[in-house]
Amino acid sequence: MDSEKLLVIGCGDLGRRLAHHLNDSSVQVTGLRRHPPHTPHEGLTYVSADAADASALQQILASGYDYIVMTPTPTARTDEGYERGYLAPCRALVQALAASPAPKKVVMVSSTSVYGQNHGEWIDEQAEALPSKFNGRRILEAEALLADAGLPLTVLRLAGIYGPGRDRLLDSVRSARARASQAYTNRIHAEDAAGFIAYLLTEVGPVAPLYLVSDGESPTKAQVVRWLAGALGVAEPPPGDADGDLNKRIDNRRMLSTGYRLRYESFTEGFAELIQRSP
Repeated sequence: MDSEKLLVIGCGDLGRRLAHHLNDSSVQVTGLRRHPPHTPHEGLTYVSADAADASALQQILASGYDYIVMTPTPTARTDEGYERGYLAPCRALVQALAASPAPKKVVMVSSTSVYGQNHGEWIDEQAEALPSKFNGRRILEAEALLADAGLPLTVLRLAGIYGPGRDRLLDSVRSARARASQAYTNRIHAEDAAGFIAYLLTEVGPVAPLYLVSDGESPTKAQVVRWLAGALGVAEPPPGDADGDLNKRIDNRRMLSTGYRLRYESFTEGFAELIQRSP
């Protein structure tokens, strides 16, 4: 089988995991970062560029890529940070692709924060995106930039990613800063986030324009932090109010309808492994 080429724009932890999942496939992975790491990663070649620089992107894309995966992150947790981290790279990609070979597929890693609903609703791909905060609004604008350009686009709106190196919730329980609210929460393990992207690129025929990526469990935050406290052997967190834009439930049936099988179907499986590995 002839090899295919994938460019991961903004290649961080998720991009490295994606390359690992594709290591035994025919897909050659290039990761674009402004400052690539000095240590190489198996199955991943880095190229240094600013994702918001359309001219640099055009030069890189001139060699032709079958797939482009965008894994944007904000430069800061501010409106301007989301503008720079999401909108600017999407604008640059649209400009660069106007004068570059067309890819077979463009995948944008987005977020369920575009849904501002917070009354315990079940959200699926038919639900209207009603962002209540600047981050969700900027991410939705970035999605629209790519969609309006007529690209062969699939958007993946991810629930909260957890996994190795993402220890904020664990640390808050250990340090007695966590609060046990009754708001519903949603998450996806980093391995399943990357695994599903790889699965879409290599195993699925026609793909939908939008998938919600979650383990589908939707426990309350109280259930999660009280389980974590028990597993860590620390005091149970006290009750608390709902957090921000929490309290919605993400329906993952379209994702599962592709045939993808989750490695971590429950937060207890994923966090138990993290706790076992932690010092």
